[in-house]
Amino acid sequence: MERRTVVYDAESGDEHERQGTVWTATSHIAAAVVGSGVLALAWTVAQLGWVVGPLVLLGFSCVTYYTSALLADCYRYPDPVEGAVNREYIDAVRCYLGRKSVVLCGCAQYVNLWGTLVGYTITASTSMIAVKRVNCFHRNGGVGGDCNPSGSTYMVVFGLFQLLLSQLPSLHNIAWLSVVAVATSFGYSFISLGLCAAKWASHGDVRGTLAGAAIDVPREKAFNVLLALGNIAFSYTFADVLIEIQDTLRAPPAENKTMKRASFYGLGMTTVFYLLLGCTGYAAFGNDAPGNILTGYAFYEPFWLVDIANICVIVHLIGAYQVFAQPIFARLESCVACRWPDAKFINATYYVRLPWPRSSPAAATTTVAVAPLKLALRTILIMFTTLVAMLLPFFNAVLGLIGALGFWPLSVYFPVSMHVARLKIRRGEARWWLLQAMSFVCLLISVAASVGSVQDIVHNLKAAAPFKNSG
Repeated sequence: MERRTVVYDAESGDEHERQGTVWTATSHIAAAVVGSGVLALAWTVAQLGWVVGPLVLLGFSCVTYYTSALLADCYRYPDPVEGAVNREYIDAVRCYLGRKSVVLCGCAQYVNLWGTLVGYTITASTSMIAVKRVNCFHRNGGVGGDCNPSGSTYMVVFGLFQLLLSQLPSLHNIAWLSVVAVATSFGYSFISLGLCAAKWASHGDVRGTLAGAAIDVPREKAFNVLLALGNIAFSYTFADVLIEIQDTLRAPPAENKTMKRASFYGLGMTTVFYLLLGCTGYAAFGNDAPGNILTGYAFYEPFWLVDIANICVIVHLIGAYQVFAQPIFARLESCVACRWPDAKFINATYYVRLPWPRSSPAAATTTVAVAPLKLALRTILIMFTTLVAMLLPFFNAVLGLIGALGFWPLSVYFPVSMHVARLKIRRGEARWWLLQAMSFVCLLISVAASVGSVQDIVHNLKAAAPFKNSG
């Protein structure tokens, strides 16, 4: 076994030939936006009703597109066409707003990324449970048998699988997994749409009300509406990867122009699909729409198609988890390596010779690189993430909280602030007041959605406590 010194640097990146087009960027945006949040759309529209539900979906879409256009102009500094390139969101914040804003941006971005990992762990385990439950119901004819397994075991299995994938050197080594993840995300989304359409056709009438689900306690109705807003915010957020997507585009034409077109196409297609799925699901189930369309006791037959959809969810989240986890890994390893630059444990990679066939005739042995820092930090992070998911296994509440925490700072506040700084818009001008008003309204929505999500988590924890005590 030999040891070689390596340097972890999340900021460094090789010069690469950027050949992306408006269509590749559109596909990246659609892949980033369309995710597990679509499974909660029917329930979300049910809380808001036939009038407010579609209007809120359209409203979030318009705000997201507008702020995405502002953010696209910040890819280069100081000029959006000829300035120096910012390859990460946090780099753009540093250039336009200074180092003080970098701390706030970093906290918001990495907390949102980590929260997404928690949400993905919960969603994946929920789909694993659904596969077993659907097959159990099909096997027993809907009666008898234990068809409600615990999700903790499945969360541990999912975490162990992510632990193995996390030891790959970088995202380049799992590019194939990202392609599979995109395909499966559209797979379960369209299956969900088809199942909802079939359910609607089976009874023929449009269910639901103009005001949404009626609850005897007005306070619970208000909290559900706030939680629904958080779920919609989660479904539209992609600002934390917008700069990275823009960095793949070739020029000319200018990257900001291409990115604005891609954002329009990507968000436009996504919004149409969201409206179709949300409204079709609401028409099919009415005010009884489940929180997760694939796992909320909504469908048991055809069992094989429901199984395929849930397996697609699991495969998608396996790949998506690593896409969101790798930036956290890189930042943690970079910070630790910079803090203790002379520590052998931190700045070393050990190459272990393995006793099986060589990779090529010219190679004397087969070796595997093992970095103690990477192994330790990534193991700790994934174990902690899995533990939090086991303690808070609430699909809608966690998605709502993630969306609420990430929407305003990443999708609205920083793009608006950088736009004001770039154009030197002075305080008190009409444009300044309009931008600040939009930002303030989005802040209120994020705070309200956070309150609704936290309340739902607390309510579920209290409801689960008697069962835990009795066990």
